[in-house]
Amino acid sequence: MAELVSTGDRPITEEADFLQIKSIDHIHFWVGNALQSMYYWSKGFGFKVTAFSGLETGNRRFASYVLESGKIRFILSSAYGPSDEMSAHQLLHGDGVKVVALQVDDVEEAYAATMERGARSAWAPKEEADDSGVYRTSAIHTYGEVLHVFVDRSDYEGVFAPTYEPRNPGNPATDLVAVDHVVGNVELGKMDTWVKFYHSVMGFRQLLHFDDEDISTEYSALMSKVMQDGTGRVKFPINEPAEGKRKSQIEEYLDFYVTPGVQHIAMATGDILATVKKLQRNGIQFLRVPDTYYDILPDRIGPIDEPLDEIRKLGILADRDDEGYLLQIFSKPIQDRPTAFIEVIERHGSRGFGKGNFKALFEALEIEQDRRGNL
Repeated sequence: MAELVSTGDRPITEEADFLQIKSIDHIHFWVGNALQSMYYWSKGFGFKVTAFSGLETGNRRFASYVLESGKIRFILSSAYGPSDEMSAHQLLHGDGVKVVALQVDDVEEAYAATMERGARSAWAPKEEADDSGVYRTSAIHTYGEVLHVFVDRSDYEGVFAPTYEPRNPGNPATDLVAVDHVVGNVELGKMDTWVKFYHSVMGFRQLLHFDDEDISTEYSALMSKVMQDGTGRVKFPINEPAEGKRKSQIEEYLDFYVTPGVQHIAMATGDILATVKKLQRNGIQFLRVPDTYYDILPDRIGPIDEPLDEIRKLGILADRDDEGYLLQIFSKPIQDRPTAFIEVIERHGSRGFGKGNFKALFEALEIEQDRRGNL
């Protein structure tokens, strides 16, 4: 059930898009071993390694790799010392997303505007400079320990940021071209708090609302609201668990990640069949919905361009709304803790999130939870 509603004191349809976000600049993972994580993302997901920062570049605190695929930029960092904030974060949460960075025209204006609206500061506007120019950032806190960092690159021509040096991007790509959306998991009863935050503090609008009747099985359920910026290019769904007979995937995530955090990153591709084939050859494992899902799929979604036998073989899900259809697939957790995972999505007009797939997806997730003894 999609709805546009009022959040906070001002009607959401009247909220100004004051941040004027250009794009998601990068997503920064804090991990236990950046070198090994780099290998996983480059060899498994086909990202190109484009830059490095570490001891050899004058960075005495942590090792960091920049990986890119299309317009997607991931940063993987791990600390050299056990007392560093990065080490403490990884010990508590395992590998996870610390920063979702947003590119803006003016980090001072973005910081001032969000602080005025009630944001909590992570750091005030600052500049870092080297021979390639000036790199400007500011940052605020969001759910859990996740930060939104505002980035201005207009006066910086380097490969990523000061202390980073270029690396040769020689890895084969898998056609992942952009971040479609980034999903956050929060505690029971906190979804509307963070919906209000994105509306009141950041000027986002609510695109969709899914309740426990939309996303449930016999055993578990969740609720979700999708927030997006004024352009519609930056989308942040917020999930919370709902009451159920057993533990939901959101509760499992919160148990193992210990705090709210980024549950999954959806990455867009122009050819999901080719992309998934490459990812599977590279060893990436995906969830598999019950096979009966595909028996009723043709009648449920109508005609699509892709061959249904290939979709079934690869385990891809399909859904349709009034504007078109989409194809999507979800990986198994990307680390031993059952926390973050990856979605691959291809849109053909649809602006939805696969509502018709929720039940089948939940059943697949519950099979995995039961194998882990966490259902």
